[in-house]
Amino acid sequence: MEPFYFKSYDKVVGIAHDVKELEAEMERIGKTDSACVEWHLKEGHIVSWLNYIGERGLAEMLKGVSNVKEALARIKEYETLKSKNVGQKGNKYYRKKVYKF
Repeated sequence: MEPFYFKSYDKVVGIAHDVKELEAEMERIGKTDSACVEWHLKEGHIVSWLNYIGERGLAEMLKGVSNVKEALARIKEYETLKSKNVGQKGNKYYRKKVYKF
């Protein structure tokens, strides 16, 4: 899969291959060039990429968000919700226990 490229004008200023890296890059770039991250949010680039990599739940949570701090808060919330759902039926990480007699 293609990574997400954070671009400021024509220069690549960050790359993310997954949600964890996306969060880290948004935090890092947001400190020095928040306009870059805000532009990608406003234009829907991040939401489109999240859909592309199969993170549809997070993509839905970030729709319409243009503020870096709000986006980061929602990513953290998503990760918390996702970690709480591990092991629950219907979750892709769920593993049914099989008992052999």
